[in-house]
Amino acid sequence: MRSRLVGWLLPARLGTEFRWLWSASTLTNLGDGVLIAAMPLLVASLTRDPLAVAAAVFLQQVPWLLFGAVAGALVDRLDRRRLVLVVDTLRALVFGVLALVIVTDHVSLPIVLGAAFALGTAEALVDNATAALVPTFVPSAHLGIANSRLFGIRQLVNQLGGPPLGAFLFTVGVAVPFGVTGVCLVLAVVLISRVPPAPPAPVVAGEERPRMRHEIAEGLRWLGAHPPVRTLAVTIALFNVTFGAAMAVFVLYATEILGLGEAGYGVLISVGAVGGIIGAGAYGWLERHFSLATLMRAGLVIETVTHLSLALTRLPWVAALTMLVFGVHAVVWGTTSTTVRQRAVPGPLLGRVTSVYMIGAVGGAALGALVGGALAQGFGVLAPYWFGFAGSAVLTVVLWRTFDRIVHAAEVGEAQEGDPAP
Repeated sequence: MRSRLVGWLLPARLGTEFRWLWSASTLTNLGDGVLIAAMPLLVASLTRDPLAVAAAVFLQQVPWLLFGAVAGALVDRLDRRRLVLVVDTLRALVFGVLALVIVTDHVSLPIVLGAAFALGTAEALVDNATAALVPTFVPSAHLGIANSRLFGIRQLVNQLGGPPLGAFLFTVGVAVPFGVTGVCLVLAVVLISRVPPAPPAPVVAGEERPRMRHEIAEGLRWLGAHPPVRTLAVTIALFNVTFGAAMAVFVLYATEILGLGEAGYGVLISVGAVGGIIGAGAYGWLERHFSLATLMRAGLVIETVTHLSLALTRLPWVAALTMLVFGVHAVVWGTTSTTVRQRAVPGPLLGRVTSVYMIGAVGGAALGALVGGALAQGFGVLAPYWFGFAGSAVLTVVLWRTFDRIVHAAEVGEAQEGDPAP
């Protein structure tokens, strides 16, 4: 029974290298999930200033906007496996130092905020490099399944299991969750070391490697010259604006509109994570029965209906069902868009193009949070959800016909590059 479960979760066609990569990703995502709860609790134990608590979250996200393009160039320039090994080792050291200063009672708010910024910078490198490693080892035909397994385990350990574990470990000892996260990263480094090297495309003998800014510009030019892939990047950024606006006030929606307490709000978040796990498990069946273009169109419809449903309902069970379906959609959409990008973009450019996607995604969510806060302040808590519905509906109509071209671009890119070696 156990071997059958493992065979379904990580089928042999994905390759041994992917199993090591997936196992390492499981550990790093567990550590990140622990940190979701532990870092705000640590900041709150040092200060009750809401701005300082928010700053810790912001400082973990802002490196994507500041260094995302440089991170993409480094991922394409360096051995991606070695980059993950080095950066995860440094992340483990940061957590070790943070745990030490907590135990010795030398912790301070500047130290914690500095650690948050360093960890966010490291995450920008590791997430990009890991995504670029997948098509190195997994045949193109199986990228959908591989990505769904990565998205699924992230939902399970990062969103569902990690935060409550982090909160529990914090009650055991303030330093404990940070030490546990450091151990998770050390174990992940051991697993990644089992993966064979995956160097970038070599520089032609006698030619100097271009300056980094030229390499970044090369990635931008490639994206600008390929309308279907560019449209996908813009789609993700714009939908993150509408999503970010709604989610920025979700805690207020749950408490003021639905009348839920803190525990009910936590359950509502967890339901979305459960939906993500369902989406990861169902992705193989969906990919066999529907085209990627159909899956992407369905995702736009679900996203639009999600905002409408939340704007209209006052019933917690309706909101929970809505979040469950949205969780399924989030993983299916993320898996599909990642797979399309990996097939369409040439391997040597994948890191740089991925960085543009992530800058757009993070920037869109950040802008959406500002819009949502302003709308809620001026027009009430439900205003961001009506904004999300209207914006998503317009985008769905405008973008509906583009997905056949986007998927075709992936098929053309796959034909030009050929399948990577399994």
